[in-house]
Amino acid sequence: MPMAERRLKMFKDKKMAKMVAIAVVAVFVLGVFGIAVSQSGTGYAAAAGTASNVGKVNYQRLWNESPEVAKLTETMKSEYAQAQKDFEEKTKTMNDKEKEAYANQLRERLTLKEQELKVPVLSNIDAAVKAVADSKGLAVVLDVNNIVYGGQDITDDVVKKLTGK
Repeated sequence: MPMAERRLKMFKDKKMAKMVAIAVVAVFVLGVFGIAVSQSGTGYAAAAGTASNVGKVNYQRLWNESPEVAKLTETMKSEYAQAQKDFEEKTKTMNDKEKEAYANQLRERLTLKEQELKVPVLSNIDAAVKAVADSKGLAVVLDVNNIVYGGQDITDDVVKKLTGK
């Protein structure tokens, strides 16, 4: 009897087909379970109480306590004062439509200036977060507003790095 016929006959036998199906399902379930455990990080190492490799920071606090933000705020205050002065001087002879257009132009200029000043501050905060995370062996750091539960809070360490205290 050829091999193909023997295989066909084997699967026609209901008892044998049922055993093969159960074996396939068992292998599948064990494989899925194994992948789930290895990907979830909740295997034996996590159960043994090792520290999480996920960190969290209060980004708003980092922004508020960054020494560079005070400089940015002062610069923007002077930019706003200069824009107000420019507006008052240049719009004396303008009609309402021209004044509105000039005001929009000044707002756009101020917005671009603020964005330009924020980039290095945000980069410095991100670099401090990365440095602290690397020193603590953290693979991921999220803002506290994006975390429901868990994670190692490194905000204080990052503030120290930013302020040099």
